[in-house]
Amino acid sequence: MSGSQTVILGEMPALSKLYVNAAAAAARRRVLGTHGGTELPAYTHEVRGVKADVANLTAYQHLIGESASDVLPAGFIHALAFPLAMSVLNRDDFPLPLLGMIHLSNTVVQSAPVLFTQALDIRARVQDLRGHRAGTQLDVVAEVRAAGQDAVRWRGVSTYLAKGVFLPGIDKTSVPLTLPPFSVPDPTALWQLGVDTGRAYAAVSGDFNPIHLSVLTAKALGQRRSLAHGMYLASRALADVGAVRGDSFRWDVAFEAPVFLPARVALDISTVQADGGPWQRSDYVAWNPLSGRRHFSGSVAALP
Repeated sequence: MSGSQTVILGEMPALSKLYVNAAAAAARRRVLGTHGGTELPAYTHEVRGVKADVANLTAYQHLIGESASDVLPAGFIHALAFPLAMSVLNRDDFPLPLLGMIHLSNTVVQSAPVLFTQALDIRARVQDLRGHRAGTQLDVVAEVRAAGQDAVRWRGVSTYLAKGVFLPGIDKTSVPLTLPPFSVPDPTALWQLGVDTGRAYAAVSGDFNPIHLSVLTAKALGQRRSLAHGMYLASRALADVGAVRGDSFRWDVAFEAPVFLPARVALDISTVQADGGPWQRSDYVAWNPLSGRRHFSGSVAALP
């Protein structure tokens, strides 16, 4: 963001406190009937010298199905940076309610491997506030560098929707109401997700969003049951793509329908590879094997 000011935080924020603050802010808005304005905060939050916890990394690799390695999985880096991104969304000058936001899509460009032994500088900001037929959307950008270096090793852009929130002066966009028909392929994997899946991912990611933890906490936020974390699902698909992707790649995912727990999720992965040439891309799609409804889809592609 041009003109953005950088705020250096002494340590990574605690997600538990951020969620408490978000709940308090939501209560104030309900009582006062106000919002935080119509512009995004022009601030970048940064924490320097962040190091991954080895025990937490091991637990994450085991849960997601990633092979044991000194290289941090791309989804783990997202989780590592997530509290900093949340701290920007928690600012008093952020114009949208944080709780209840819907994760629409995610794009990660991992330009170089990130080792668990490395100290990291992590930055987060928000950009591109814009309309959506169902509310208002924006992008949350996180960047990871080796400590003291300029080159970005990992960059993630998460698009979120504040459903039902229409800010003055921001027009709705013309988004098609219907998606192209989905023909169910033969699955390459079938996941069995227990009711504790959300809690298990929260334990390794630190993301204790109430909609993922239990039926009671999910119902308190308007959901009929708890939901699987979107990044848990996307990270597991990335793990299923496997080591063919190498350590540098672009990873895209678009979320379509939530996965209510417990659940069975079917997954298909197809690989694009030139005859006799190197791997180019793997496309994946996940769906409900009973209804055929698509949950999410995306790709993992070699960088040019």
